Amino acid sequence: MSSRFEQFKTVIEFWKNKDIDAVIDAMSDDIVWHYAAAIAPPVRGKDEARAFLERFGGAIGEVKWRIFETAETADRLFVEGVDEYVTKDGVAVAAPYAGVIEYSGDKISGWRDYVDSGVMSHMKAGNPYPEQVKELIARPAR
Repeated sequence: MSSRFEQFKTVIEFWKNKDIDAVIDAMSDDIVWHYAAAIAPPVRGKDEARAFLERFGGAIGEVKWRIFETAETADRLFVEGVDEYVTKDGVAVAAPYAGVIEYSGDKISGWRDYVDSGVMSHMKAGNPYPEQVKELIARPAR
């Protein structure tokens, strides 16, 4: 069995290629995904996950999602990374985050991403990356 991080890296590649079907296939039927934990309600189940990905993916162009650090157990992966992308309007956004991905067998059954929505809103408004964000995302990815 491959490591949880190796499994998750395939999901990242699917997303970079905008392959929503493959991302959804990596999830369990009863996925609970807090894409912005404590900020927004989670999506529940593959249908809601697909609707979220189609809505979010429809607004972005290039994806540069990177992971800096990981730790894992048999059924859980902890990641620190940046979801960096360019909107279809040409606005650059970098959302440093920490995430917890839970597995049931080889499928993602729980997913919690912790992000700062204020920083994201600042960048989505067309403002430059804040210095603290530049520092966080300047590290090499794994």
